[in-house]
Amino acid sequence: MGHPGAPNHDHHRSVWFAHQNVNGFNFWSNQSKARIRQKLWLSYKDGLKEAAMAALLGWFDDEGREIMEQELVAVMKPGTAGETFLELNSTFRAKGAPVTLGKTNFGFLAVRVAKSISAHFGGGQLTNSHGMKGERNLFGQSAEWMDYSGPVSKAVGDKHIPAIEGITYFDHMDNPGFPAHWHVRSDGWMGASFNLLEPYIIEQDKSLTLRYLVHAHNAGVDADRADAILHGFGKEPGYTVKKSKAPHQQFEIQRNPG
Repeated sequence: MGHPGAPNHDHHRSVWFAHQNVNGFNFWSNQSKARIRQKLWLSYKDGLKEAAMAALLGWFDDEGREIMEQELVAVMKPGTAGETFLELNSTFRAKGAPVTLGKTNFGFLAVRVAKSISAHFGGGQLTNSHGMKGERNLFGQSAEWMDYSGPVSKAVGDKHIPAIEGITYFDHMDNPGFPAHWHVRSDGWMGASFNLLEPYIIEQDKSLTLRYLVHAHNAGVDADRADAILHGFGKEPGYTVKKSKAPHQQFEIQRNPG
């Protein structure tokens, strides 16, 4: 799942979150000593309509000092037509001192598609919420969502048949800077660049919450469907982790009141 044309891009794997400039430390590259480490599992939730997990993560600098904490909630939902939705809620808190998220194209969330879906290595196409297409037209531009769709070989029984599938990646209207400016590449990845234009400071007594939605769908991009999903995503309250009243369970995942 890494970059098929650049072995030094081994951090480009499927769906990942990171940031290239947190107090000057690089959490984007696997070659960096700065690391995001899991501190605690908070909750698991299974169900037919959705499955969710929550974890507490620490962002540790090159010398092993924790400079930022991340509460992550990941929720997976099946769609009605063999599709999948993944919502990622992250709340970031400064640890000990204000945190500066520096100006960079890289962070917080990125998606790499299969080789065949990429425009350069396969036959895919990037499209944004304004109907613009291709890296040249989309790089650095703001949009409510970004889609990457293209050809795949789909298993049907004991045969493989050609099909078109893709991923639509949604920014949330409550995220600072909405609609996001995007870092996109024809070689197969897309990311909402939270700090593409300017730095952002998380004060010690404040937090930053970001919500994103990823929709893995059949067929090519459907702008009307994507706009409807964006509208629904904007109306739904986010997820949070609360102390649980249930026995043998310390925390539970809930929708925020709203």
